[in-house]
Amino acid sequence: MGLNVIMMGPPGAGKGTQAARFADGRGVPKISTGDILREMARDGHPTAVDAKARIDSGELVDDATMIEIVRERLMRPDAQRGFVLDGFPRTVAQAEALDRIVDERKQGPLIVVDVAVPEEELVRRLAMRRICVACGVDADPSVVGDRCAKCGGALEQRSDDNEAVVRERLSVYRRSTKPVLEFYRKRPTFRVVNGAQPREQVARELDAMIDDAASVKAESL
Repeated sequence: MGLNVIMMGPPGAGKGTQAARFADGRGVPKISTGDILREMARDGHPTAVDAKARIDSGELVDDATMIEIVRERLMRPDAQRGFVLDGFPRTVAQAEALDRIVDERKQGPLIVVDVAVPEEELVRRLAMRRICVACGVDADPSVVGDRCAKCGGALEQRSDDNEAVVRERLSVYRRSTKPVLEFYRKRPTFRVVNGAQPREQVARELDAMIDDAASVKAESL
């Protein structure tokens, strides 16, 4: 049975870090829409090239396009044992389409984990974030110093991480994500983890929650 996980959470919650850690530990791919688009655009996939160009110009990509791109990625051999999705679905239409894709695969239930963190803690975390001006990698907030651990480039605060911008981003996230969370909330495979805890504790609880959700009998879904 596959391990099919959606990792949800606001900017600064640490869901990307936890998604990557969990996926690596379980031997399944961590898949984000941004990664998919960059990879497929490099390979010349026309749909991905067009979608990436629209995103880069500040436009939204329609549901049908995103669903097609994610479907193609989830049908690859490395995702047959499962996957961890980060950044998809973002709309109820996308969530409904993902249900259909998972049903087609017949490889186990869809587990949804919401990494919840209070807004004030998110603002504090995002204000501490720094990015390397040379290679663009986000620095670990716990790292002391002003140089990138990867390439040695200078670290600077991200331009979109000032408090006013951060609060607006969080407001937009809440408005856009609420319908998707409500779509999943009543399922027996939906879990909420307290992301305000130390990273190691979040990881332990997240592992336990996913294992518990994976044990839910298919007939109860």
